[in-house]
Amino acid sequence: MPVVFRHAGFRFLFYANEGDPREPPHIHVIKDGIDAKFWLFPDVALAYNDGFNAKTLRELVEIVRDNRREIESAWNDFFGETD
Repeated sequence: MPVVFRHAGFRFLFYANEGDPREPPHIHVIKDGIDAKFWLFPDVALAYNDGFNAKTLRELVEIVRDNRREIESAWNDFFGETD
């Protein structure tokens, strides 16, 4: 489970086994046992939320948007995909 970065106690990561066929690029955000998943394309969008409040989700969307290129690059490096 590669952690791409950490911010304010949140871990931004993806899982090594992302389905077969593999799901499109996305990022999981975990803190205190709570997990949310965000699709990266075509726009950053919430895929699911397991307990974060609306304010936190809005903040997380902004963080994911601001770091989308870094996340996509880490995804491509890990899974051997090209940009």
